[in-house]
Amino acid sequence: MSNIHVTSEIKKLKKVLLHRPGDELLNLTPDTLGELLFDDIPDLAEAQLEHDRFANILRDHGVEVVYLEDLMAETLKARPEIKEQFLDQWITESGVHTEEYHKIIKNYLEKFKDEKELVLKTMAGITFAELGEIHTNFLVDRIATASHLLVNPMPNLYFTRDPFASVGNGAVINRMFSVTRNRETIYADYIFKYHPDYAGNVPDLYGRNNYFHIEGGDVLNVNEKLLFIGMSQRTQPEAIQELAMKMFYENEGNKIETILAFNIPVSRAFMHLDTVFTQIDTDAFTIHPGIMGTLQVFAITKDAAKHDVKIEEHTGKLEDILAKFMGLPKVRLFPCGAGDALAAEREQWNDGSNTLCIAPGTVIVYKRNYVTNKYLKENGFNVLELEASNLCVGRGGPRCMSMPLVRED
Repeated sequence: MSNIHVTSEIKKLKKVLLHRPGDELLNLTPDTLGELLFDDIPDLAEAQLEHDRFANILRDHGVEVVYLEDLMAETLKARPEIKEQFLDQWITESGVHTEEYHKIIKNYLEKFKDEKELVLKTMAGITFAELGEIHTNFLVDRIATASHLLVNPMPNLYFTRDPFASVGNGAVINRMFSVTRNRETIYADYIFKYHPDYAGNVPDLYGRNNYFHIEGGDVLNVNEKLLFIGMSQRTQPEAIQELAMKMFYENEGNKIETILAFNIPVSRAFMHLDTVFTQIDTDAFTIHPGIMGTLQVFAITKDAAKHDVKIEEHTGKLEDILAKFMGLPKVRLFPCGAGDALAAEREQWNDGSNTLCIAPGTVIVYKRNYVTNKYLKENGFNVLELEASNLCVGRGGPRCMSMPLVRED
């Protein structure tokens, strides 16, 4: 099971990609929280314990867990000739544009002989202190600076859902919304191009160098032929249209026939479609009541005669639109907070609607969303609760922290 195969949100999860939080969280400071998209500074040791619990829940349910840092280290080990290219690219993408600093950082990174240590260092960021005494002829280095960091960390990496999305047998490698996250996609790009298990087997359905941004939290696989994508704070309509064109006309193995694009309100609480809406059974979804009645839904299909796409707006009740496109008599919607407006707002902030479905009707959720979890249990769902007070300050739930690589059909 080396390659990607994902054609649903709910069928039995067989293999998943995670990233265990690392020293990148130690390089968060109160001044950089906004820029690095965190609401607080997590306790690293606790965050790692919580993440290990998450991985163990998955393993206990028969899921093979692989880690981004391991796959990237294996890639560099298998293909030592690409290491220099990777380092040059990583340094440039880190915003280092002077030749002298490029050289200083590269010399520093080349001291890491163990591939995994090197990969973890690229994720953690680099402080000026680590480089020791630097003697350059730059005016900027003569000025006392408030910044301790020469290269920013990538603290959002444990949300492996966003840098790419598994769709069918391919990967949608994304152009991300914020500068701080855009570098994260470099690892998937190298893994799918050069890792012995994946090289040549995983078509890139989008491309990290595209102009328009799209993120994995907005992409939901409904079945082999139907994809839901959110137009959100992080995903532009132009990106969805470009993805549709690539899928319909450039990717031979693609079986997607319809993309439903959901226009969701732009806000931090609703940053992706999966923060307001996830599938939990063949006919059931969790939903944040705040988006009911505000959604515009567009169906995008192939227009072969014009070598273009057809775009049709669908109006009406969300559940009726979902049932129609999924070919079901009806669907069930389970509101976050069980219909209580105050509970919905509070639990939405802690990703009450963001569930990871590992088999039909079996979901992993954050334990702290008591009202929503109780409601799901009362309705017959198998609810696996994860204690995660530190992980949730990055504003993402169990679905955000996981990238399925293989699901059963």
